[in-house]
Amino acid sequence: MRLFKKKEFFTEAESEEIVEAIREAERMTSGEVRLFVEHRCQFVNAMDRALEVFAKLQMQQTQHRNGVLVYIAIKDRQFAILGDEGIHQKVGENFWKGQAAGLRNCFREGKVVEGIARCIREIGASLQHHFPYESDDDNELPDNIVYGK
Repeated sequence: MRLFKKKEFFTEAESEEIVEAIREAERMTSGEVRLFVEHRCQFVNAMDRALEVFAKLQMQQTQHRNGVLVYIAIKDRQFAILGDEGIHQKVGENFWKGQAAGLRNCFREGKVVEGIARCIREIGASLQHHFPYESDDDNELPDNIVYGK
């Protein structure tokens, strides 16, 4: 894995690939997917940091409580996937564990961007199944990658 400077986690092409995966994931659902990337999650574990970021990004404000945050701390090699209560009630804990295992495997193989994009698309497929797009659905949250410290 290469070293990154602040906000240079991904190349422009890699960023575009990830943002396109987010748009694709959200295209046919009312659900929302966000990616938050930072160097470190110091003094807390990845899930605690994801909970903090989830609240800060106001992801609990979606109409159906179906927002999903993919949180990654690059240098610490930690990540968490956090779904709001609406989607969590539909998919259950085993779904999140499966997504985490898939992402972990891609990271081990050095396929960081591919793993993130695949994870986001799979989350999107689940959101589409449980929260299909309706004509009055709005894109409630931005699709861009959010960068932390």
